Amino acid sequence: MAENQVAKAEAKKTAVAVPKNMLDSMIQDAGAGTENITSDDMKIPFLRVLQPLSPECSKRDEAYIEGAEAGLIFNTVTRQLYGEKIQVIPCAYQKKYLEFVPRDQGGGFRGELAANSEEVLGAVRNEQNKDILPGGNELVISAQHYCKFQDPSTGSWQSAIIDMKATSLKVSRQWNTMIQMQEVQHEGKSYKLPTFGVIWDLVTADAENDKGRWNTWKIDGRHGYVEDQDLYQNCKDFSEMVAGGSVQAAEDPDIVAPTGGGEEAPPF
Repeated sequence: MAENQVAKAEAKKTAVAVPKNMLDSMIQDAGAGTENITSDDMKIPFLRVLQPLSPECSKRDEAYIEGAEAGLIFNTVTRQLYGEKIQVIPCAYQKKYLEFVPRDQGGGFRGELAANSEEVLGAVRNEQNKDILPGGNELVISAQHYCKFQDPSTGSWQSAIIDMKATSLKVSRQWNTMIQMQEVQHEGKSYKLPTFGVIWDLVTADAENDKGRWNTWKIDGRHGYVEDQDLYQNCKDFSEMVAGGSVQAAEDPDIVAPTGGGEEAPPF
């Protein structure tokens, strides 16, 4: 399905217009009912690239979503599809070290490890190019980009996590390098821009190696700069919340319900 077709389909599902006779009242009562909802009561969704074996793509699976197909961007909480391209503002970055039982030993998530733990520091790369912990379980590195993304169906900016594992780690490294290079010249001096001052275009792409084919992220380049002061402040606040540990991520689908799909699939 073409990207614009997906966007239009999702717009019909989600972008419902407020009745004109109710608009003034709703604006007057904006935010009412959410006074006691804090960051502890919300969870940030993941944005994922659907794979050929993702349950959302299988009509026989209860997780199936109409119109879902490999290569589309998927919201793990709202279950919306966003086509093959999206605009994002990176606000914070974290690297997670996850322990899994190998698939051929039954699989399963065992927990998150500290970066400087003896287990992580003692991991060894095996012949299958996987990092093996001293106890025999697998170490999976998850590069997590906390972002604001623009919902194509509404134009609003929402919070999400774009996590990259396995072969996508090189995409994460490329993006981090590009982010670090963003500078501005002012009065003869060079200043590194805050990550949340730049908008990027992310697209999905096909990838393959001798183990198979899969769909992955691709950094399509810098889209432009954040021009709206309110959006800038919103992104800055989000960045500070992540740094302060007050942002909760939704359950990682790879941990709760691992799916298939080439190199982008988890090892468990």
